[in-house]
Parts: sequence; structure tokens; C-alpha cells
Amino acid sequence: MLQKFILSAIFATSFIGAAFAETVTFKTKDGVLITADTGGSGVGSVIVLYHMAGASRGEYRDIAPRLHKLGYRTLAVDQRSGRAFNGVRNETAKRVGRNPGFQAALPDILAAADYARKNMKAKKVGVVGSSYSSSLVLVAAGQNKKFADAVMSFSPGEYFSNKSLVRSSAAKIKAPVFITAARNEMGQIKPIAKVVKSDVTLFKPNGSGRHGATALLTKAGPEYWAALEKFLAQHLPVR
Repeated sequence: MLQKFILSAIFATSFIGAAFAETVTFKTKDGVLITADTGGSGVGSVIVLYHMAGASRGEYRDIAPRLHKLGYRTLAVDQRSGRAFNGVRNETAKRVGRNPGFQAALPDILAAADYARKNMKAKKVGVVGSSYSSSLVLVAAGQNKKFADAVMSFSPGEYFSNKSLVRSSAAKIKAPVFITAARNEMGQIKPIAKVVKSDVTLFKPNGSGRHGATALLTKAGPEYWAALEKFLAQHLPVR
């Protein structure tokens, strides 16, 4: 499933160019320069958006506008493990020049949330992960309670060499968590959701759904959005 979406991400070609207002850069603790797009006009909470395997910040061109309408600002990130999506090339990966693997992007995940707090003056930070990054946001939240105020994970799994890393990290999360996936992936996400001790929402689509955050753009999108917006209203105030 994961490899299938690497290929689909590379060949997608259309996007809403006006979704984001500004492109910014910032460095990780290990010195990698990250490219990200900011959008929205709110003054309170920021939602940081992380892409799936083989993709880029372009994954959120059609998703971010709805978050903006809800009153959130967004930061869509190019992690060092990726390539392109919606015709948007991953500038961070281009600089790195090689694919270092999924887990190597953890410093990028942390740096982006830190940028939202310090440079965007976020009152609260929510994070959205898609596929491999949905696992990394759970790892980051488990390792650092100040990482995020709300965690949204689309299609997490034990994608790393340590096949218990995500579950062991998820068990330590203090922030509220939203977890979902395609219907045929529920078997891989239920063991992760089960160990979360904080307030957890496990959403199972009525239809087949889709892998990753792009499930929000499918025919099943309305039910995903309804569940996500309910979670946001409860756990991530706009202001």
C-alpha cells in the first residue's frame, strides 16, 4: 500500500496554486534547510501538515484551503524523504540529494512544529501526518509532550526498522489523538490506537477510504472531514 502511493504522488499534476500565501525556510537541529508553505489568516492555532512517502508539501494544496476557512493557519512541509506531489517538487529532498529513509525525517517533523510556535506565534499547534509521517508525528508526540497540542494521524503503521517504535511512542502521548486510515488498513492502526492513553478518536470510514491524508479528497472525503472537524472543535481551538 505504501509503495503504491509513492508512485501516485509523483505523477499527480494539478493543484490550487492560491492555497498558500508564502514559502518559508528554516533549519533542523542537524542542519538541513527545510522548505514549507504557510497559509491562512487566523491569529491563533497553526496546523502543521506533513506529506506521505515520495511526496511534497503539494499534497496539501487542495486540503489546506478548507482548514483556512475553519480559521486555522497552516504550515505545509517538505520533509527530506520525498519527491513530488501535485506538480510541486520537494525542495528539501532536492537539497539533500538522496533519500535518507523515512525515520531520518524526524528532525524535520520537530523543526516544523517548533517553527510554528516560535515564528508563526501559534497559540496552539496541531499536526497532521500522512502515511510515514503519520507514524513520525506519533513518535514525536510520544517523545516530546511539548511537540503538539493535537495529533492527527492518517494511515500510521510500523514503517521503520524498529517494528514496535510507533506503538511504544504512542503509549506515551499526552495530547489528544485522531487516527484514521483506509478501511482495509484498520488492522494495522487499531493496535496503535489501542495503546494511546490520552483522549483518542479512532475513525473508520463507511466506504473503502484511501491511504493517507488524501482520503480527505476522495468520495469518502465528507465523512473523514466530519470526523476531523469534530475532533478539531473539541481539541484545537481556532483562537
